[in-house]
Amino acid sequence: MLVGLKRVYDPVEEGDGLRVLVDRLWPRGVRKDDPRVDEWLRDLAPSHELRREFHGKGAYADFVERYRAELDTGPAADAVEELRRLVAGGDVTLVYAAKDTEHNNATALRDILRL
Repeated sequence: MLVGLKRVYDPVEEGDGLRVLVDRLWPRGVRKDDPRVDEWLRDLAPSHELRREFHGKGAYADFVERYRAELDTGPAADAVEELRRLVAGGDVTLVYAAKDTEHNNATALRDILRL
């Protein structure tokens, strides 16, 4: 199955499959019933502390390693299993609000989980 990455503000395309928001906070300017988001797995997002440190100009490699550890515990681990079930069912696009399209939690998540 294909796992894509897109900003939540990008238009929906036919090949997107299920669009899963992986941010902790709902994106600004996007209504809760907006068709750009099919599922919201907020527990997949980094903790508030880790997110603040990364946005405070923390090193991306450090962020990825700490994020990997967070995904192994608690509600995040359950959300990882849910995401794997969704991916097994068809194409999925991980959507996020970050402006940086190369260094963000969705990119890290896909790489960590090898999706």
